[in-house]
Amino acid sequence: MKYRERTYRNKVSDNSLISFHVSVRETDLFIRSDQDLSDVAFRSVYKYRAFIESYIKYHPDFLTSLNPITDDKFAPPIVRDMLKTSSVAGVGPMASVAGAIAEYVGIDLLDLSCNVIVENGGDIFLNTESDITIAIFAGDSPLSYKLRLCLKSEKMPMGVCTSSGTVGHSLSFGKADAVCILSKSATMADAAATAVGNLLKNKFDIKMALEKGIEIEGVDGIVIIMGESFGAVGDVELI
Repeated sequence: MKYRERTYRNKVSDNSLISFHVSVRETDLFIRSDQDLSDVAFRSVYKYRAFIESYIKYHPDFLTSLNPITDDKFAPPIVRDMLKTSSVAGVGPMASVAGAIAEYVGIDLLDLSCNVIVENGGDIFLNTESDITIAIFAGDSPLSYKLRLCLKSEKMPMGVCTSSGTVGHSLSFGKADAVCILSKSATMADAAATAVGNLLKNKFDIKMALEKGIEIEGVDGIVIIMGESFGAVGDVELI
């Protein structure tokens, strides 16, 4: 697996939305909304990171476990959401952290903006008043940026999260160039992307991974890219 500079962010089409970045330590968000909400977004990121970091301080297995952890009714909402979705997907809770932060920050921003897109290292929360198209980045695959998702506004808010065994810093035991999950919850999409990605060792695993992935509660659609091969299942409209 290798790190890629996030140059894909430069490929966002110009429109009426304002773009800005918010970074707090490992969290690096690219946000689009009706107005510059940098200060609000920064406070939101800081708040949710504090919830997660404080929980880890007293529950270190939350950070390190690669398997689901029992729910904790006393945990902050974002932590409980991560515990629940990772349990459904069958992975450790931190597999959902990028999607969770994108989602919770995005929900906060919806109080001030009708249109919100929050991207966190390939994991996206979005709510827009019009349909949008998102290209799937798949590293060195010849299909990278060639497959595009058409996302309908009436199905938002939603999460679109991507896991890769060849690109980025996220832990994956598979070898897919991209596993893209669509869900009403970005937290769920992130956890499921890791779970499905772990199943993929070669292109012959694509059908099996699609079949198992779509059975995960909360997963609406899946796109898998491995080299020159790809597959899709569920509520997915590809261009």
